[in-house]
Amino acid sequence: SSLRECFGFSHIIISESSRTFIALELISPRFPIGVETMYKPFFITVFLSFFILLQSCAPVNNIIKKKSGTIDHSSQNDVTIKSTPKKAEIKLEEKNLNKKSSFKFPDKVLQNNVTIILSKKDNPEIISQFINIIELAVYQKKIKKISFSIKLYEDKDQLNKFLTNQDLAGKIFIGPLSSSDSKLLEKFCSEGAVFFSFSSIKDLAKDCVFLVNFFPENELKTIFNFFPNNSKVAFLYPENEYGFGINSIIDRIAEQSNSIIVNRASYNSDLTNAPDAIKELGKYELRKYELNRQKRILATKNDKDSKKRLIKLEKFQTTKDFDFTHIIIADYGLRLLQVAPLLPYYDIDPNVVRFVGTGAWDDEVFYDEPSLSGSIYPGIEYNKRQQLNDDYKDLYDERLLRTSTLPYDLVGLLNYLINSNYTTTTFYQILQNNNIRFVGVDGNFYFANNAIERDLQILQIKNGEAKVISK
Repeated sequence: SSLRECFGFSHIIISESSRTFIALELISPRFPIGVETMYKPFFITVFLSFFILLQSCAPVNNIIKKKSGTIDHSSQNDVTIKSTPKKAEIKLEEKNLNKKSSFKFPDKVLQNNVTIILSKKDNPEIISQFINIIELAVYQKKIKKISFSIKLYEDKDQLNKFLTNQDLAGKIFIGPLSSSDSKLLEKFCSEGAVFFSFSSIKDLAKDCVFLVNFFPENELKTIFNFFPNNSKVAFLYPENEYGFGINSIIDRIAEQSNSIIVNRASYNSDLTNAPDAIKELGKYELRKYELNRQKRILATKNDKDSKKRLIKLEKFQTTKDFDFTHIIIADYGLRLLQVAPLLPYYDIDPNVVRFVGTGAWDDEVFYDEPSLSGSIYPGIEYNKRQQLNDDYKDLYDERLLRTSTLPYDLVGLLNYLINSNYTTTTFYQILQNNNIRFVGVDGNFYFANNAIERDLQILQIKNGEAKVISK
């Protein structure tokens, strides 16, 4: 399963027998965490309750920090932390918490029973791992006084009916996974509900709906902030949902930077016209014509320097005077491994032009591709999540999907918010404060306009690894 197909991009319709199997698979013998499953012909309800004693009240892996990454002890900032061996005290400065939400809601203490809402039409592999990673998070973070229940729904009508019959004041929901189902959540905001959806459509992030996903805007901002001033950028993308999505936002982000996009080209998803797109992007024919013109001129001269330069030019197919200094390749998976080698083949030299990827390159499968050596992309070093990957592999005997870090970090965030006895008002004030950072396995994160963003780094692929090169 690829990075961009995990949440809200891919759905598999499963049979009733398959649903029964998936539901039964949610029962875990690994920890003292129970899952009770009841199956009926047209209705499945799965309840998951976690009760694990907390040895320490301090949030595990979820301490608030400043953007610089240092714990802030200054009373001039919105949040101060004073750590002791037994607990972490959070002091909120009232004068800095005057930002109000744009909608009315009841001010209630956050409920400590969190409901996970999943569609029976979601990818079964993702559902299974989604439950596993939440279970692992509860165990590793030593969650206290929070219970989790799971609601599997058939369609939007059933989801709507379920939410309508709930006590929503201060109630937190994890899900849905899909954008389609997330569209109906907004109408429950005025009743005090809070949703953490995994939709990829940022327009749905508003009022009580917070989006948790990997968003390309965040990645592109990191890239353009890293580029040297006056960089000239070319953009190459596939003609699919992901490529068109990047193309729709890249100009706005570039305009806010000190770099400029000078050329772009796209290719079919089946790569049939990829060579032509790359030649057009790099002005291959024009540069080839110019090189041959220079060769013809030098061939007519008999001086030593001209002969020496002619010998040198005979080694090249085209000139190296590119219009751009960087090329952003908005692709991933098998297509990237096929497209990347075409660039140097058509004389877009990675030693002259820097190849740049998106967060979708955050996969070791790309690190051994020779044409990507020296390339850069935005992300967090693998060693930040290596322990989680190893723990998950050892426990569940399967590879951790890249997107499974999302619910893992979310559980840590909810543990902090609920155990702090925050009301819905304070909850919104904290999550709408961009100066607050929460620490997760995917780096420091916060919410901007209700959508998660991360303080990403720039990684460079070299010698089969990806290492941080940004400060």
